[in-house]
Amino acid sequence: MAINVLVVDDSETVRQVIAKTLQLANLPIGQVFMAGNGKEALDVLADNWVDLVFSDINMPVMGGIELIERMRSDELLKTIPVIVVSTEGSTTRIEELRAKGVSAYVRKPFTPETLRKVVEDVLGALKDEDGT
Repeated sequence: MAINVLVVDDSETVRQVIAKTLQLANLPIGQVFMAGNGKEALDVLADNWVDLVFSDINMPVMGGIELIERMRSDELLKTIPVIVVSTEGSTTRIEELRAKGVSAYVRKPFTPETLRKVVEDVLGALKDEDGT
């Protein structure tokens, strides 16, 4: 099963690094969609099947927290796992993100092994929930 991924970050370089790192992690990646902010991400989600979202927190136009809130209030998007990738890593912030429905948190910089483990943990938890 190939995983369609949406990478949301205001830095094109970071988006490319995440996409390349996912490839290096030997994950079954299908399509990789890119968005520069939460608003662009919602547009991509409206038009494409996405299995997993990687999102930064601080972005112009619409940040990651608002994106997550919008996704969680939408019937079609609320079940898509969101992994936050950020340099911000206080315990308080991570707890706040988890309360909003974030599936996992990855701190920059990261390795292919880190992304692989997080993706496997998040998607494995989903498989466990629906019994497949």
